[in-house]
Amino acid sequence: MKTLQFKTNINCNGCVANISVKLNKEKEIKTWEVDITNPGKILTVQTEQFTEQQVIEVVNKAGFKAEKIQSLKDF
Repeated sequence: MKTLQFKTNINCNGCVANISVKLNKEKEIKTWEVDITNPGKILTVQTEQFTEQQVIEVVNKAGFKAEKIQSLKDF
C-alpha cells in the first residue's frame, strides 16, 4: 500500500462532500481523507495501484485542484 499526499483547494465540509462522490467511485483508492484544518488542505490517499496523476485527474474532474507534495514539513 502506498500513501500519496496532495495540496488541494478543498477547503470546507461541503467541498469534502462533493469530492467524496468521485473518490469513493474509484475502487483502487482504499482510503482517503482531507485535512481542511491544514493550510495546504492536504488530501491523503491510500492505494495499491492508483498513480499520482490519476488522483490529480479525479480531483480536477470534480472541480478542484491537487498538487503532489513530497513532505508535510512544508506546511
